[in-house]
Amino acid sequence: MHNGNLSIIFRTAILSIVLLLGACASNGSDPGSEPNIDPWEPMNRPIHGFNRVLDKGIVKPVAKGYEYVVPSMLRRGVTNFSRNLRSPANALNNLLQGKGGAAMNEIGRFIANSTFGLLGIFDVATATGLDASPEDFGQTFAAWGIPDGPYVVVPLLGPRTLRGAFAIPLNFLTDPLTYYDNSSVRSKLWALRLIDVRQRLFAAEELIADAQDRYIAIRGAYLQNRRFLIYDGNPPDDDDDDFYEDFPDD
Repeated sequence: MHNGNLSIIFRTAILSIVLLLGACASNGSDPGSEPNIDPWEPMNRPIHGFNRVLDKGIVKPVAKGYEYVVPSMLRRGVTNFSRNLRSPANALNNLLQGKGGAAMNEIGRFIANSTFGLLGIFDVATATGLDASPEDFGQTFAAWGIPDGPYVVVPLLGPRTLRGAFAIPLNFLTDPLTYYDNSSVRSKLWALRLIDVRQRLFAAEELIADAQDRYIAIRGAYLQNRRFLIYDGNPPDDDDDDFYEDFPDD
């Protein structure tokens, strides 16, 4: 990235941390307290309802059509391409968390998949033993000891913690696609990535299909899944690792 882009990312990171610590403090959400996990439920539920209507009316039907029309091999290529674009951010976040070996692995994966894997369509890195170590800024903030903060539902983007919500701009700024000049192609690729993620959520959606309250079911599943990711698949006092295998890591 150019120095200007790195400067923007750095300033955004500092601003996010300052605002996040202030917001968590104002909600009594310090590391030693146990606040109500969803004090903003009266606000979150209408946003959840809006997102649900949008999903049922547009996103899910398109994802269903995508699954029906596009062969699984091609869908896998789209998934690989999307995950490859995350490798630079994965490397940065691993480095910020003190995981130097994982950061180097991600850099190696990005180089291998972007060249021999034809821009990441083929995951040749995994076949050579370079395993993925996906990390985002929400996980980095957690590793730095920044508290979760309240649960929040973001319009269009769905469930987050307050910590995760403040990480959204950084995750966006470290996406190489953000800096692709052709806005038309960029928008189409973002839309394709969204459809791909939504299609891969079908399996996870079955886990809450019979829930009496979909909002509470999604909240519980999201928070437990994030905890699973933050602890790198080994959360303390939790042996039910298989539950999370159906959740896409992106």
